[in-house]
Amino acid sequence: MTANDVDQTPSEDRPRDGEPDGRARHVAAARGAARTLHRSPLHVPLTERFSALAAAAPEVVGADEATDVYGDGVVATLEDEAARLLGKEAAVFFPTGTMAQQVALRCWAGRTGNATVALHPKAHPEVHEGGAFSAVSGLRTVHPTDEPRLPTADEVRDFPEPFGTLMLELPLRDAGFVLPTWEELEAVVEAARERDAVVHVDGARLWECAPHFGRPLPEIAGLADTVYVSFYKSLAGLSGAALAGPRTLVEEARVWRHRYGGQLFQHFPAAVSALLGLKHTLPRLPAYVAHARVVAEALHEGFTAAGVVWSRVHPRRPHTHQFQVWLPYAPDVLDEASLGQAEETGTLLFGRWFADGPPGLSVTEVTVTEEGLGWTADDVKEAVADFVRRIPR
Repeated sequence: MTANDVDQTPSEDRPRDGEPDGRARHVAAARGAARTLHRSPLHVPLTERFSALAAAAPEVVGADEATDVYGDGVVATLEDEAARLLGKEAAVFFPTGTMAQQVALRCWAGRTGNATVALHPKAHPEVHEGGAFSAVSGLRTVHPTDEPRLPTADEVRDFPEPFGTLMLELPLRDAGFVLPTWEELEAVVEAARERDAVVHVDGARLWECAPHFGRPLPEIAGLADTVYVSFYKSLAGLSGAALAGPRTLVEEARVWRHRYGGQLFQHFPAAVSALLGLKHTLPRLPAYVAHARVVAEALHEGFTAAGVVWSRVHPRRPHTHQFQVWLPYAPDVLDEASLGQAEETGTLLFGRWFADGPPGLSVTEVTVTEEGLGWTADDVKEAVADFVRRIPR
């Protein structure tokens, strides 16, 4: 993926350069599909989303509860719940994860006396935030590795210059939603500690990492000094994020949130949708992860059976409920096959495809959520066979 991509937007909704209206057909196909592995909330009409949120709100807020004002009320309730789920002393709500992480790392830079952040070159701030760390927050970044994985303990321990914070994106989205093993993660954190660095986790998708690690969320988050989590990427909320960690740092972060323009008058729609996501979607994520592994294996077998000269499902056994698929065709060819399949059969197997890596290769991201649980392995293989038949060869 490139820095021009609209981060976290489903691939079928991402505009391409020179194609400002090109996504309209993709959105129409997604909305009209009878079968899909993931139905994005972005494809639900606006009034329908408003109505659904209002109807479900009494599940998480009192009938006579007042709206929030500058972060109290339902926002404070959400902060307490996020801190509890992550096993941290406190949490603070932010309108965006970009702001939350800049504030966290700025606070740590002040406390450690070192404004250098070690992170992966494919990490979200390096790819999707327009250089905000340096342009806005005065931070400098270094890269212990450029391999398509998180750094190893040796790479962190032996890095030749000091850094104040090690930032780990779990999972590393642009490398294929990949995670280290639990033992590797523990070792990396210990290596950072040996260098007197603090550890911050970009946990935008941390919610779905527990099955891979075989550990509860508080134990995973407990390895880090601070953790950022998103309320919309996996939990289907409207927007928003939380920064969780020591109470003193969280209170400092509230001050910086105001300075960065994040002290909005009211957040209640986002906060209510986040609480609903924590109540309904969070418990379902392990099932999505488990079924993503069924889907990934069926995709691999389906491409092989269809005679595709080369394909890659990455990771072969997904670490979360999201993974990549690579094929040796141009993006527009694969897009046309995807759209034709959706429009003619009502089955949307893939979102948009993007050129990445060597010329002639394209990649797409696959997400398995509630809609995908109804697909058997044979359903996936059948859909793959129909998709491949639509590729000119």
